[in-house]
Amino acid sequence: MVLVAVAMVGIVAMAALSVDVITLYLAKQEAQRAAEEAALAAAKIIALSGITGDPTNQTLNWSGICGGNLSAATLAAQAVAEQNPVSGIATSSVTVTYAGGVSGGSITYDTDCTNLNSTAFGLNPLVTVQLRRGNLPAFFSRIWGNPGASVSATATAEAFNPSNSGNEGNQISGTLIPVQPHCVKPWIVPNINPVNTTCTTTTGPPVCPPFVDTNDGSIRRQGISLNGGSSTGVIGETFWLVPDCAANPSMCLIQANPPQANSTGSPPQPNLLYLPNQVGPTPIAVPSCSNGSGSLYYDDIVGCDQAANYQCGVKDVNIADLSIGPNADTTDGVACLIHQGDTTTVSAATGQDYLNATTFAAPGAYPFQILAGSANPIVATGLASGTPITISSSVVSLPIYDNTEANVTLRNGNQANVTFVGFLQVFINAVDSNGDLLVTVLNVAGCSNNASGTPIPGNSPLPVRLVNAP
Repeated sequence: MVLVAVAMVGIVAMAALSVDVITLYLAKQEAQRAAEEAALAAAKIIALSGITGDPTNQTLNWSGICGGNLSAATLAAQAVAEQNPVSGIATSSVTVTYAGGVSGGSITYDTDCTNLNSTAFGLNPLVTVQLRRGNLPAFFSRIWGNPGASVSATATAEAFNPSNSGNEGNQISGTLIPVQPHCVKPWIVPNINPVNTTCTTTTGPPVCPPFVDTNDGSIRRQGISLNGGSSTGVIGETFWLVPDCAANPSMCLIQANPPQANSTGSPPQPNLLYLPNQVGPTPIAVPSCSNGSGSLYYDDIVGCDQAANYQCGVKDVNIADLSIGPNADTTDGVACLIHQGDTTTVSAATGQDYLNATTFAAPGAYPFQILAGSANPIVATGLASGTPITISSSVVSLPIYDNTEANVTLRNGNQANVTFVGFLQVFINAVDSNGDLLVTVLNVAGCSNNASGTPIPGNSPLPVRLVNAP
């Protein structure tokens, strides 16, 4: 009995210690998950902001995204951390910092990204979230006067832009890193920037400079523009995407330049012709508003494609399909995707999400802010229409193909192998009844036409990924 009594003391003590240790272990896991989700949320804000399209901060707009405790990315990280409680209570301390290059063999961090080396930060921004949860419940160790333990966690996420990755901001020196995003919409656009003051229009269609340099993947016109123009840079430019094969599909040609408007003002200016991409297999996540037409092209617009033929820098897997007449399916599919109620109205939102702009589709202030439209499904759950949101079905990715290749001019009924040299991330403002889309550029990712290495997958041309977490 004496031995049992003595043993029971040890057994109870070990059981008590186990309870407290398990509590701390679970709290540590919860803290780490909260830090990782917070870091990814901040990186996603950075990816959507367009600052990687202005890698040297020449327009001085970074402060709105990562310039201190009241900036968009920092607030997003703090909000996500608070929504992930540790042991049932929100974390008591959340610190968000940004990495800006190597100095003296070590990475420098700052809570304000505008204080960092602009070139190093602007290419592939890193955000680190550190959080601490103190005074954790200690059920038995309080006997020895322990008021409660604490746990901490750290996670770093990256918004990776492959543009010029072979020369700068790359962990593997000299290697161009391609991306292979999924859920890309089936509209291939040429490497032509139609909103540019340097376009030549003396005779025939305007000849404009490219979005990305095909030699190194760098963004040709870096910077952020307001009011839909191109006075400063490509981010914020607003233009029309017009179906290439709309007028006469039987004689469709891949065009080298944006078309001019005719006497009726059609196609609208400025514009860029898009080609249908080869579609299939069966897309997933097709929403309930789908018309059930059975068209894979339509379903790729409203849902999420599963194809693997959206890879930068290679030619044998990317195929433009000129046999698809995209007009009606584009109009119906986009209206379903973005919840647009009236395709005859393109000057104001009719249910779809919209940008905070003094005039429809052309944001006049940075950071660009997405507001929930009246037909957004989350409005039906109680969110007020016009509330700022960070996730929208109007944000889509489009492949950019190298239109200078000699063998891409093929007639309708044929399929053309094309080389993708980058991707556009755009916000669809509206679609009209002709299959024309009014879009605003949110970001650009270039990857050259000879990218090598294993492509980085993701749902965005700027993959958001954890790069430093246990």
